[in-house]
Amino acid sequence: MDDTEIWQTIDAERAATADLLANLTDVEWTYPSLCTGWTVREVAAHLSLAHRMGVRDAIREFVKARGSFNRMVDQTAHKEARRPTEELVAELRGAVGVHKLAPGQSLKNALMDVMVHTQDIALPLGIERHMPIEAAVVSADDLWRIGFPFHARKRLAGYRLVATDADWSAGEGTEVSGPIEALLMLLAGRTATIPRLTGISV
Repeated sequence: MDDTEIWQTIDAERAATADLLANLTDVEWTYPSLCTGWTVREVAAHLSLAHRMGVRDAIREFVKARGSFNRMVDQTAHKEARRPTEELVAELRGAVGVHKLAPGQSLKNALMDVMVHTQDIALPLGIERHMPIEAAVVSADDLWRIGFPFHARKRLAGYRLVATDADWSAGEGTEVSGPIEALLMLLAGRTATIPRLTGISV
């Protein structure tokens, strides 16, 4: 995928996720997501923020988080989550067509972020959503390549990951196979899709 295709996929995923959120009940917004310590509301808040955060904003929040990237992400999500549901949906919908990355974010990371976080919302609610296969391959390659913050190669050392619906594999060792979207979630540190994989257990 080239940059234009990746942005088109990000736009489509943002629009679809905004539609998903708009149709949730008040109770569903309070459900725990797959992100530790975050409900659906915090995940939605996080997704609505990336395109609006400038360098100065990031520096200010980083200082507030005492130099911890993970703490900064958590604190900003909880702060934004105080906004009304309608505003969070509108912000995410408004991000469609805004091709601006958060400070320090790569385009491939932005693609992974929206696809994985959408599953973080949908899976606990029993909502079936599927990732675009080509985009999931791009994101899987990127997560396997980078270290921080998921450290996929280290966590999954001793396994060979093989997609059954795409031409993708990585690692060496005991074979773990399944749909590329389930493997991508595993690479991102989630265990919810392990039942869709063979060769590994929770």
